[in-house]
Amino acid sequence: MKLYPFNALLARMKYIARWGLMRSSRTESVSEHTADTAILAHTLCLIANKHFAHLHTVPVRPETVAVAALYHDAGEIMTGDLPTPVKYKNEPLLTAFKELERDAAQTLCTLLPPEISGEMHGYLTGECLTPDEQKLLKAADRLSALIKCIDEEQAGSREFLGAKKQQSEALRAMQCPEAEYFMKHMLPCYRWTLDELSAPYAQEYQNMD
Repeated sequence: MKLYPFNALLARMKYIARWGLMRSSRTESVSEHTADTAILAHTLCLIANKHFAHLHTVPVRPETVAVAALYHDAGEIMTGDLPTPVKYKNEPLLTAFKELERDAAQTLCTLLPPEISGEMHGYLTGECLTPDEQKLLKAADRLSALIKCIDEEQAGSREFLGAKKQQSEALRAMQCPEAEYFMKHMLPCYRWTLDELSAPYAQEYQNMD
């Protein structure tokens, strides 16, 4: 009987910690990050179709992008989470890491039944997405990182202030109207307390930054 360990291996993403060089108030796993990114990607796609459809040749696919987001860091099972300052230190290093990610995706596909590995390859690499969808997924990935920075700031940590500035600037440089919409209308709510979140329409909370 042939066994396929793909899903059991990906379940180990919860043991891979992100932000390896940073002193965090709470450890964030790759598994947690991918779930957050999938939710954000789905939301950005809905925003795209409702508010910015005129900017896209064809409608984006919220469900497809969300699934791709769930797998977008799966290769880190093989590579680990490389700190951003290291990954982006220079172009040759980034190119080498991208090649390593492609090799990791190919290796993971060999751990699946052959009849579904081809379809899964598109999700692992993002090749199943259109360029517009890939951009929205990247924006969601950066938003997840920005939200982590905000959480750390709210917890009283100064460790992530530089990363917060970097992620904010990178998001704006993407010129992604869906991400700008999210940052204007939704991101401020991540600073609210539970009581405030439980009563989002109360007048005293409507004018919060």
